[in-house]
Amino acid sequence: MTESPVKNSDIFWGASLLSIFRPYINGVELCTEFNQGIWINLVNPTPEELDRVEKELKILPEFLRYPLDEEETSRVERDEGQMLIVIKVPDMRRENDMTTYETIPLGIIVKGDTVITVCLKETFAIQGLLEGRRPERIFQTNVRFIFHLFLRVANDYLRTLRLMDRLIQEYEEELHKSVRNRELIKLLNIEKSLVYFNTSLKANDLVMARLQSGRYLPIEEDDEDVLEDAQIENQQAIEMAKIFSDILSGLMDAYASVISNNLNIIMKFLTSVTIVLMLPNLVASIYGMNIELPFQNSPHAFAITMGMTFLLSGTVVYIFFKKKIF
Repeated sequence: MTESPVKNSDIFWGASLLSIFRPYINGVELCTEFNQGIWINLVNPTPEELDRVEKELKILPEFLRYPLDEEETSRVERDEGQMLIVIKVPDMRRENDMTTYETIPLGIIVKGDTVITVCLKETFAIQGLLEGRRPERIFQTNVRFIFHLFLRVANDYLRTLRLMDRLIQEYEEELHKSVRNRELIKLLNIEKSLVYFNTSLKANDLVMARLQSGRYLPIEEDDEDVLEDAQIENQQAIEMAKIFSDILSGLMDAYASVISNNLNIIMKFLTSVTIVLMLPNLVASIYGMNIELPFQNSPHAFAITMGMTFLLSGTVVYIFFKKKIF
């Protein structure tokens, strides 16, 4: 069996989608075999990897596949001496210059002293466990590992929410320069992401509250402190998501009013110009009739009619300026 220590500067995220870790005195090390007291991390696993874990560790197949469904909700489930915990984690997605945030499920399967994490993508929460100080303390018990993972997930939400706040400010500056549909669509995407975050954070909070009761996991005093820290961070993330959502909703309403007001100003201006241009056309249409008209026999008929037209148009323009229509 080949083993290698995992250090802060040497985190293993290789081509393999199945990584096996076990704690040792100075940290965490990689191994290749399924032994007692290990942590198996599955990232978008292949059917062969799922079959290996299922057969060698006797894991329920549905527990391994539930977290691979993007629509799976946060929950706790027990069956045949195994427990599945599903929580939602942030997921950043980029499309050209558009950045959106959604949430994907992270499954935690506990069987005896073995823990299995299953997710569709690599997450900062998992990476943070390995990069943190004294990771060997995190892996002392399965309960402590799970609660530290909750804490990392909550911290990841807070980190992502701060990034979203910067994006909101950036998009707002772009809107100040040019009110275009693209900038508004970007803000709408952020608003939709905040809805996903708020829903997922509340569901995660319910999962942590259920585990805090002690009916699912034996909780020691030190473990309870970690869980309380995770709940505090999660509540802070819920409040941040709500605040940002309210701010963004007010911002979108304000820009909708600005766009509507600008449209009204433009339509009012165009209507005024149409009225001014209609007056010369009216005079020209009248003098185009084949009937007796004033000044028709005068050699100065054209000058007189044009003068009357400009006088009438100028009077209308003056009235518009006085009424501040232009």
